[in-house]
Amino acid sequence: MANSLNAPFAHLRETRVWRSIFRGGTGTSNLHRALSIQQNVFLHLSSVKIRKRSLAFRVTWFLGTLCTGALLILVATGIPLMLYYHPSVPQAYADMKDLRFVVSAGLFLRNLHRWGAHAMVLLVFAHMFKVFYRGAYRPPREFNWVVGVILLMITLLLSYTGYLLPWDQLAFWAITVGSNIMSSVPVLGAKMRFLMLGGNTVNANALLRFYVLHCVILPLFAVMFVTIHFWRIRKDGGIYSGEGNIGEAKAGAGKNDE
Repeated sequence: MANSLNAPFAHLRETRVWRSIFRGGTGTSNLHRALSIQQNVFLHLSSVKIRKRSLAFRVTWFLGTLCTGALLILVATGIPLMLYYHPSVPQAYADMKDLRFVVSAGLFLRNLHRWGAHAMVLLVFAHMFKVFYRGAYRPPREFNWVVGVILLMITLLLSYTGYLLPWDQLAFWAITVGSNIMSSVPVLGAKMRFLMLGGNTVNANALLRFYVLHCVILPLFAVMFVTIHFWRIRKDGGIYSGEGNIGEAKAGAGKNDE
């Protein structure tokens, strides 16, 4: 049965396209397997060796994977929503009504995007709490902890900037209250509020700026810092737990933990 299932894949592995992607093959030795991961563009962010216990559900609760999944859902639903949305005062609210009553599956897309955003905020907070509880912010992982804090702030800003886009009464007054809170910051508060809104009140300039931040600037920063976050996980040994140092992690990586 196994041979019959592997037969089509065996032919696929002999094609030039497959060999151009997976150049080294899987190999039969640890060295060959390590090289196949390091030289592959799809696998090089993964650790070559990790402890088995670090993959257990009770260690991570898969919160990092769930955060990434929520981000992918937001991207997959946000792009179709952009096709039906105009960041202008007369049209924004009308587009929201069209998504609800006119566009096929528009209400489903909008609700999935909205609840995916709420879930991502909750999951990122839970991920940070879990990392802090297990002490994974300790050396040599301090830099990755800072990157995680930056990703938390980007997640909150993404949620905040997206709140204004429906351009309804709830969005208008929520951003008004939030911007007034920002203006209370000493010295720079008023200037920061003016820069964020593009004026002294929540108007068309604020809607356009929030749209650009939500759909372009903040997602680019999110992708950049997520990539750095994954890279540091590999460089720091790929061990979620804060137990031990990097030398102990590398020493134990070659052993088969039961």
